[in-house]
Amino acid sequence: MNEVKTTTAPEPQVLVLMGVSGCGKTTVAALLAGRLGWEYEEGDGLHPAENVAKMHEGHPLNDEDRWPWLNKVADWIDEQLDASRSGVITCSSLKRSYRDILNRRGSGVTFVYLEGSYEEIAERLAARQGHFMPPALLKSQFADLEEPAADEPSFTVGIGPAPQEIARNIIDELQLRNLHRTDKP
Repeated sequence: MNEVKTTTAPEPQVLVLMGVSGCGKTTVAALLAGRLGWEYEEGDGLHPAENVAKMHEGHPLNDEDRWPWLNKVADWIDEQLDASRSGVITCSSLKRSYRDILNRRGSGVTFVYLEGSYEEIAERLAARQGHFMPPALLKSQFADLEEPAADEPSFTVGIGPAPQEIARNIIDELQLRNLHRTDKP
């Protein structure tokens, strides 16, 4: 009797590209989503208009400002996982309490922390055009930043290499693959 080989589809997962403003979340997330064929969402696009206006005026957000936004990001994550779709979303996720909201189901989420020094990121922000987050708020983001702990589902990558290399390193280290194509031997 021949043995029938069965394969199970990989579990869907959502990568949350996290870090302070200017670390490259949007660029790297778009590259990852494109290479993997996964759903993509720019987390900043889920901010309530009041948050965007507050940041544009140079005022940092507080926890009360962030809760509704974080719940929208968490809802997007849940929608992907509930539909058995993998995805990539950007969200600063500066504090562990924020990451706990995003990973409220306790599985299916990996935080990819794009780590860089204040000096590196300040230089990037100074050159950036057309973003609502003014460079003056970078200090408040670093003040709020709680890097992921060892017990969180996370992976840290430095922002020094080119975005394409960072994306390739994330794919390789996390052993990710395009779930929408058929891999041929």
